[in-house]
Amino acid sequence: MTAAIYFHPEGYSTRGPKLMGRNAAGESFLRGFLRHSQTERFWAQVPRRGFGKLFAEAVRAEGRNEPVSVVDRANRAHLRQVGMVYYPGPGIGQHAWERAAFGHAGWSLCGITHTTSSAGAMDSIAELLMAPVQPWDAVICTSTAVKDNVERVLASQEQYLRERMGAARIPRPQLPVIPLGIHVDDFQFSEQEKLLARERLGAGPGTHVVLFMGRLSFHAKAHPLAMYQALERAASSLPAGENVLLVECGWHGNEPIAQAFRDGAAMACPSVRVITLDGRVAEERQRAWAAADVLCSLADNIQETFGIVPIEGMAAGLPVVVSDWDGYRDTVRDGVDGFRIPTAMPSRGHGGDLALRHAFGMDTYDMYCGHTCSVIAVDVEATARVFSRLFASPALRRELGVAGRQRAREVYDWSVIIPQYEALWKMQRALRQEAGADAHRPVLWPARMDPFDGFAAYPTTTLDHNTTLALAFQDAGSACARVEQLRTLRMVEFAAYVLPSSEEVEALLNILAAGPATVSQIGGALGPNRPRHYTRKLGWLLKLGVIRLV
Repeated sequence: MTAAIYFHPEGYSTRGPKLMGRNAAGESFLRGFLRHSQTERFWAQVPRRGFGKLFAEAVRAEGRNEPVSVVDRANRAHLRQVGMVYYPGPGIGQHAWERAAFGHAGWSLCGITHTTSSAGAMDSIAELLMAPVQPWDAVICTSTAVKDNVERVLASQEQYLRERMGAARIPRPQLPVIPLGIHVDDFQFSEQEKLLARERLGAGPGTHVVLFMGRLSFHAKAHPLAMYQALERAASSLPAGENVLLVECGWHGNEPIAQAFRDGAAMACPSVRVITLDGRVAEERQRAWAAADVLCSLADNIQETFGIVPIEGMAAGLPVVVSDWDGYRDTVRDGVDGFRIPTAMPSRGHGGDLALRHAFGMDTYDMYCGHTCSVIAVDVEATARVFSRLFASPALRRELGVAGRQRAREVYDWSVIIPQYEALWKMQRALRQEAGADAHRPVLWPARMDPFDGFAAYPTTTLDHNTTLALAFQDAGSACARVEQLRTLRMVEFAAYVLPSSEEVEALLNILAAGPATVSQIGGALGPNRPRHYTRKLGWLLKLGVIRLV
């Protein structure tokens, strides 16, 4: 079972000016899907026709030779053939409205969570219950923690709908938990590569290299103070001849943030040498992975949902030191692949003002995340003890690294994850096929209704079956000539989509040349093969003045 991939290049590339986690996840997913899908034909739904060519190029770049079909705005009904659309975000509500014109059971939709703390993401999750999302649709939750967050938002929205509207039946999409995947083989390094990487970083035999990989943002990713203070405590107890090098491989949003990191490290871990590598550069990332002894990622921010970096660290054979937070709680087995450090945050009832400040525009999203993470704690003492254990025992580091690499390959490689997607899509298809006949009929989209219905009170009269029309010229030939003359005007021909062909005009005017007729009679005279929307085409001839109302 395959899906049409909703394809906008920006969502599947890390080469853009603003690299975010969703870009990295999208690029990795597309590569994994194209490599491991069992499909006999690849499909893409594109917002712009030119994107279809880029999708086809991506298919060929992965060595796949299957046919590629592209669906755009003009041929959306073709999605019935594939029966599934995968959208790389949680906001499938808009797509459900667009599908309604073809019937709710025309095809299934599958979205996925990334960051769920932004206003846009939370609104799109709440909208799942307002839009015509169906039980044969799904939003993949990448961790059990984020599923809990999504369910809390939906439960609150359901309560509102019951209290406001007395809603009794509120369909939900499926919310399966499927983790993100990685390409495990991308993180394999030879001993020579490791040695060369360490030399280039100035890390000798007595240097313990700790790696932080990801955006360097204290307010919207991981506050570094816990890591800095723990490393300082661990470094202070090292034997003579040993030292700690912290490699922060990522990117700062601006120079003030970069300076804040430098100032924080200078004050909190003066005994630790800290260097920064540009995580947007592939060669820099590879050097960081190859040189590291330990990966540290103490995420403490609500914008995180899954966290791909610990899995990448496990694939690289590194013991991982992570916060006991969000998706890390699913991926890292404490004491087996690495260590999860306890975290703490205030209980319910202590952050309502922060949510409203963001909602009212008093705080930006970055400040909303920054305010919340400022009162979320990672246990510094526990982190320091873990670092000390790892620095003191190469055998422990090796044991954890081997276990982590095996787990990454067996659980998180895309070759394992893609079959889970395809199994989900197969299940969704079965649910859709069980839907009743009503679900297959086109459905009114209230906020996008037929303009001649929504604005029916505007005109003096409307053209219905009983409206009588007559030719405004002496004969059909003269009327046809006038139509062709007026058709050349820019103010007329711009609306080519709604204009009748010359053949259709001739047929309509020939009928009226025999005398006045109702719209219903004109339709009958045209026969069973009458033009689509012929009433609308009569309206255009009326506008041009070649026919008239009787």
